Parts: sequence; structure tokens; C-alpha cells
Amino acid sequence: MSELNASNLRKEHGNEGPDLVGVTELTSPYFMVPPSGTTSERPENPQKGTLRFNTDIGSLEYFKGDTIGWQSINRNPNQRLQGGNRGVFMGGYTTGLVNTIQYITISTLGNAVDFGDRTVTGSGATFSSITRGVSGGKHAPSYVDTVDYITIASTGNAIDFGNMTINRARGAGISNQIRGIIGGGYDAPAQKNEIDYCTIAATGNFVDFGDLATAVEGPGGCASTTRGIFVGGNSDGTGSGGINVISYVTIATTGNPTDFGDSLVASDMQACMSNATRGLIGGGYVSPATLNTISYITISTLGNSIDFGDMSVTKYIRGSITDPTRGVWAGGAGGGASDVIDYVTIATQGNATDFGNLTAAMSTYGGASTGHGGL
Repeated sequence: MSELNASNLRKEHGNEGPDLVGVTELTSPYFMVPPSGTTSERPENPQKGTLRFNTDIGSLEYFKGDTIGWQSINRNPNQRLQGGNRGVFMGGYTTGLVNTIQYITISTLGNAVDFGDRTVTGSGATFSSITRGVSGGKHAPSYVDTVDYITIASTGNAIDFGNMTINRARGAGISNQIRGIIGGGYDAPAQKNEIDYCTIAATGNFVDFGDLATAVEGPGGCASTTRGIFVGGNSDGTGSGGINVISYVTIATTGNPTDFGDSLVASDMQACMSNATRGLIGGGYVSPATLNTISYITISTLGNSIDFGDMSVTKYIRGSITDPTRGVWAGGAGGGASDVIDYVTIATQGNATDFGNLTAAMSTYGGASTGHGGL
């Protein structure tokens, strides 16, 4: 292999560089600056493996192909954590609304521990970065646009974050390390189709992202670093209007979701979670039945969800959190509130196993963790 030493290489005409053919090794004590630009400036129909820096999301990204598209390159921040990933459930409902926040260490087994309190009673659409857990809205009877947040690694009461674009309860929260998104929900007298988003590291009001194809309350939500998934929901307010639609958005952009496939059952108030590869869909409600079904999808592809196994309890409105290995569900409603926490190994298939118990029996939406698939 020949060696070429040069401080600057240019083509004879213009500012473009030369074509390097074959195996090319670049060595330098300094650095190499790749092409950069915004998401909207991505090249059209590039070759697979095309590398650039996306200034909108602050990350290197490469083109994986026409079906998958652009993929961010991020060192998994979960590798920094000592003592295991933490999962947090923010607020809930027992015989009335409660503002309790509680947490577990996902890699262990055991009961939840008190963390602090939300700024409002009830639980909302919840998502997280490696640092912050964020929850927006709350249960009936009143519907608010309030959003609050916690620092997951510590304990203490939640702090005001800002406001959603609308009042709502029973929306779905999804996120990667940069953005948090809330979609769907309910504000009397109707279901909502609005999707809005925030920058998690900042505080302030949410901004419009797009709209779900159908106005629903109680959809499920999960994410990879690039895709956010919405699952099911109730479209008519009776509890019998569950839909089986799965749709997705590209988190770094804005716009309406695209069809992904169908869930195994048409239901609302399913508890969804994901690692970077798989999304799991658990439980749910279709009048008059409460479900214990678990199904899964592969987030980077398209298609219908596939049977995974069963939860250890038959419930809906369950908290849901993950690390890269385990998926955990907690609490739930249906025939009375539950304090059961159970878990599965995401890479396998099978029924959920006992993990421990919440500090009290309650239903709770979503959850925040330092190890979910969007991080």
C-alpha cells in the first residue's frame, strides 16, 4: 500500500476533493471533519454508508438504506451508569388521584421505593432522557396542560417544566435523548389527535409536531433512537372502540405519523416499552374484557405485532419501563388496582415473571428510565 502525505487535497477545478479508490487509511494527530447540515438538508438517494453530522440532533448519522433510512450514531449513555438503570413511575390512581413518584433498579428484583411527588395529582404521558423524567397531563376529572420533571439519578419532588399545546389526559409519551413527544389523549368531551414535542434538556412550552390519523385516548408509546411508535387507543370514548393501528414518526423531524402495521389485538390503554430493537405491547382494555396479552414488534422494520407471551396479571393502565435487557410493567387497573410489578427478558419470548411490588396498589401511565430504547 502506497503512502501519500499532503496538507490539502483538491480537484483541479472547484472546491471538491479527489476520489480515493480502494482501501484508504487516514492517520493524523488531529481530526477529520465530516460533511454537516440540518435534517432537511440530507442528500437525496445517497449510497448506503453515507456519513454526515446532523446539526439538528447533534449527532453523526449514516444512511442504512431506503427502508430504514438515516440512523444516528450515539454512544449509549447507559454505559456510564453504575449500579444499574433506574426506572421511575410518576403519579397514579388508587381510589383517588395520587402524586406519588416511586422507583426501582431494573436489573435487580424487589419492591419500589418512594422518590418524591409530582406537582399535580395523577399520572400523565411520561418519557425520559438519560437524565430527566418528564410527565405531561393527568387523569380525570380535570384535564391540564401541566408538565413537570425530575432528575432521575436523585430523589425529590418534581419541578415545573412548562405546558403542552393542549390540556389532556391519557396521552402516550415517547422520546430519544434529545426530544420528548406526547401524542393523543383526552380532554372533555373528545379524544385528541394532537402530537407535540419538547427539547428535554431545556424547560418551556411544547411545540406542535403533527397529528395522529385518528383521535384516540390511551395509546401506547415506545421508541428507538430515531423512531417513535404509537400503538392502539380508544377512538369513541366507550371503552369498546379500541383500534389496532400501529404508526410511527421520525423523532428528529416533525409531521404526521406513517402506518407501521397492526397490533395483535385492538385495544386501548396498552402499556408499551422498548429497547433499541424491540417494542413490547402489554395488557389493555376492550369492553368488557381486560387483557394480559404481550406482543412485540421490531422497531426498525414495518409489520404487525407478534405474540410474545402473557403478563402475570390481567390489567390495563400499567406503568412500563425498560433497560436494554428487561421490560418491566407495574400496577394497573381492571377488577381493582394492582401493586404487582413483573418483567420479561426482551430478547426472548415467554410469560412475565414476578419482580416485586409498588409502594401501593395503583394504575399509572408509562414510565421514565435511564435505559430505554430511545437512548
